[in-house]
Amino acid sequence: MHDDRSLVEARLKRVLDERIRPAVYPESVPLDVAVWNAPGEPVPVAEGLAGPTGPIAAGDRWGAPWSTCWFRVSGTVPAHWAGRTVEAILDLGFDENMPGFQCEGLVYRPDGTPVKGLNPRNQWVRVGAPVEGGEEVLLHIEAASNPVILDYHPFLPTPLGDKTTAGSGLQYTLARMDLAVFDEHVWNLVQDLEVLGELMAELPVEGARRWDILRAIGRALDAVDLQDVNGTAAAARAELTEVLATPAQPSAHRISAVGHAHIDSAWLWPLRETVRKVARTTSNMTALLEDEPDFVFAMSQAQQFAWIKEHRPEVYAKVKKAVAEGRFVPSGGMWVESDTNMPGSEAMARQFVHGKRFFLDEFGIENDEAWLPDTFGFAAGLPQIIKAAGSKWLLTQKISWSQTNKFPHHTFRWEGIDGTRIFTHFPPVDTYNCSMKGSEIAHAANNFKDKGVARHSLAPTGWGDGGGGTTREMIAKAARMRSLEGSATVGWETPTEFFTKAEAEYPEPPVWVGELYLELHRATLTSQAKTKQGNRRSEHLLREAELWAATAAVRGDFAYPYEQLDRIWKTVLLHQFHDILPGSSIAWVHREAEKTYAAVAEELGGIVDAAQRALAGDTSAEGTLRFNSAPHARDGVPAGGAGAVVPGSGGQLAAREGGGFVLGNGLLQVEIDARGLVVSAYDIGAEREAVAPGEAANLLQIHPDFPNMWDAWDVDEFYRNTVTDLTALDELTEVRDEGTVGVRIVRGFGASKVTQLLTLAPGAKRLDIDTEVDWHETEKFLKASFPLDVHAERYASETQFGHFYRATHTNTSWEAAKFEACNHRFVHLEEPGWGVALVNDSTYGHDVTRTVRPSDAGTTTTLRVSLLRAPRFPDPETDQGVHRFRHALAPGAGIGDAVREGFRINLPERRVSGDREVEPLVTLDNDTVVVSAVKLADDASGDLVVRLYESTGGRAKVRVGLGFEAAGLTVTDLLERPLDDVTVPELTEGAVNLTLRPFELVTLRLARR
Repeated sequence: MHDDRSLVEARLKRVLDERIRPAVYPESVPLDVAVWNAPGEPVPVAEGLAGPTGPIAAGDRWGAPWSTCWFRVSGTVPAHWAGRTVEAILDLGFDENMPGFQCEGLVYRPDGTPVKGLNPRNQWVRVGAPVEGGEEVLLHIEAASNPVILDYHPFLPTPLGDKTTAGSGLQYTLARMDLAVFDEHVWNLVQDLEVLGELMAELPVEGARRWDILRAIGRALDAVDLQDVNGTAAAARAELTEVLATPAQPSAHRISAVGHAHIDSAWLWPLRETVRKVARTTSNMTALLEDEPDFVFAMSQAQQFAWIKEHRPEVYAKVKKAVAEGRFVPSGGMWVESDTNMPGSEAMARQFVHGKRFFLDEFGIENDEAWLPDTFGFAAGLPQIIKAAGSKWLLTQKISWSQTNKFPHHTFRWEGIDGTRIFTHFPPVDTYNCSMKGSEIAHAANNFKDKGVARHSLAPTGWGDGGGGTTREMIAKAARMRSLEGSATVGWETPTEFFTKAEAEYPEPPVWVGELYLELHRATLTSQAKTKQGNRRSEHLLREAELWAATAAVRGDFAYPYEQLDRIWKTVLLHQFHDILPGSSIAWVHREAEKTYAAVAEELGGIVDAAQRALAGDTSAEGTLRFNSAPHARDGVPAGGAGAVVPGSGGQLAAREGGGFVLGNGLLQVEIDARGLVVSAYDIGAEREAVAPGEAANLLQIHPDFPNMWDAWDVDEFYRNTVTDLTALDELTEVRDEGTVGVRIVRGFGASKVTQLLTLAPGAKRLDIDTEVDWHETEKFLKASFPLDVHAERYASETQFGHFYRATHTNTSWEAAKFEACNHRFVHLEEPGWGVALVNDSTYGHDVTRTVRPSDAGTTTTLRVSLLRAPRFPDPETDQGVHRFRHALAPGAGIGDAVREGFRINLPERRVSGDREVEPLVTLDNDTVVVSAVKLADDASGDLVVRLYESTGGRAKVRVGLGFEAAGLTVTDLLERPLDDVTVPELTEGAVNLTLRPFELVTLRLARR
């Protein structure tokens, strides 16, 4: 037989596009349309329904950027359509090539009842099935004129990302607004042909199945009368019955489809718009669940449920009903789908605490899975947190975006820094917006890495970010692929059903140890510095507020601010969303975040101040108390306590031969040369130099920074090819001011200026570096370099509840790909017996490289911290302005010193007038064990909750002393619920003795007498 494949395939495409799809709606009449352009920000639904309207018609322009228009559409169903299915086609001017990221609408009935969302590939509203004819139709559409930020030519700088710069030009052209007859036979024929045509394209040419489908499609197209598609659709479908009924092979890959709509809580739109995106999508999904009995939809992010509960209660009522029926599934158990690299230990824990508690309180549902399809890599401390929250599974898809190495598994156990293992699945479909296309289903089956030992994967199915979720077309395709020869099998299941089956099928999968590093989006560790600083500061202020409020409540009658702290935690957790904290959102988002963090700081500062004053006794007394919020004693003040101020003196400062200055304090001697660079940091006790021979530390370096894509997200390795050392000096002066002795350095470069103050504190083996940058560069990357005389094959970076080691070399492509990595409060390098730490108060990105010096064959290990970037998309003004950073270089530091100094720089002491020293609520006799939280229990019982962990990676015995009378002790999960599978230690003589594994975290709940 002659090969006519191309002819039939081309015929199928044209007939579908030009004849069959248009025949889905064979008859239509226009609707009458009026519009109210609502001024300012979105208005309540009742106000929108009552707004004064004016005329508008198809072809007219509408919608200034970020504005809202309320359309009123009305019409009458023609009498001769009686007995037929009728839908309203409401096209706001959609571009179907962009399933989201543009205008959207939510349809309401006149009484304010939500009907469904309008999205680029979901433009219909059912009027009747069947209609009687003559029905009056009246609908209202809340239409959001969200501008297209990520256009066909992506990553171009645009002013549209902030309403203050977006202008007032109309964005969209109103398109089809009709009542139309819906022909279900033709619609089903479209689904038949799409499924078979897409499957056929994925099958081998040599196989019989491809030719069987080709011939069946040819016969179906022959059966279609192109002048009477509607009259011949049933006959065409009959020609396809046999090939659609042939069952899948028993060995076929099995796909659990989960209805899904990944909605970024902010990204190319502000937070307020996400509230409406969620309302539109959930309206779509609750409507679809009513029509499709097999369909299951999962939605993560408790914050998004909370939003519609507060702002769109009429939508939330439908969601709650669908959840009760078991088919709308709250998933993930987190407040938002957060970044997991940068959030601190307690913040990462509280993501699960607040997310799981919301789902338990609202729906009685406990999540066993963490659901993070789009997060930019996963910190090695996360498995222990997932387990401590009472969960056991993780789903993500994002690692498939890695540019260098292909991850070797799709189903595996992920082991964290403490040894906790979590059953993890990466959907091989490689998208969290699966649309049930044949190419996607074939890719999932072919791509699956675990063939031969497992055959089950998950496919998150539906358009996200304003695309409206799963569509009826996706459900129809899935039904045809339930068991179809040549295809993977597809069935709708909840995440729990999938994971239960997958784990039973593959009980001993391979193990991946350590971080799940995304080889992409590395610059998210640096972009939008003020957002990152706001996060770090908020995390530590929350620690302080809980500690001192709990201490004041236990020691007196201070009212612990339960509701206030709960609200603030949720605000901070929201801003850890994986496009806010990483700095990859539009200007509007980050402008609002800066204001929000300032308000959070003020409010938490008020709580701390009130609690400390309540503890300090007579605040009119002449004495001054130092409150120490850090988990280690400081200058004689115990951790979590307050003591009298002890006068101190600064270090010594002298001129340096050849220019510059020498700082000393008896422990360190630091030389700053005439260029203002640190050329020596000498550990006097160890007789050891930290700075590599011939090198200079605290060297600011600037690189061009124009990645191939994803400007705010990416830094590509070639940025290193060009570097400028900033050695030009405007000012080098000594500073002697109120006990501070140091050196001030001022440099100008480009359109920017940097001012640094270098000081040595008395009795401290660290060089404090305060940096202020007035930044006005474009597409540049600023780093601070510290070349160290340390021979180390690996180095430690702090992560949640511990630290993680990375290689300093690039032996493999996996190691070479980590050319920019994440740290929390410290990075530590060490050779046996001696090390160096660099601690920070707000920076996360860094790189480490090593070279061998020709002069002495010694190793120089260079640590560079990332300070600022200046990408132009999606915020063209990213990071412009004044920034302040604090770092400290600690020569001779062990890992425990790094932990201590990291807390010190992030939790500076507070001074309060008073005459009453404060004893800590909790004391530890082992500095390797760190208290991460002291608070009152969230249930307002008055119980004290103490969370602690081993911080150095070794085993530890610790005596936990209690500074109050305790009546009982419970070991709990993160949600402060008793654990069943642990031995509760005895509470004797006001203390608890614990033995901890490396990096083990423990939560203690103590009842008070």
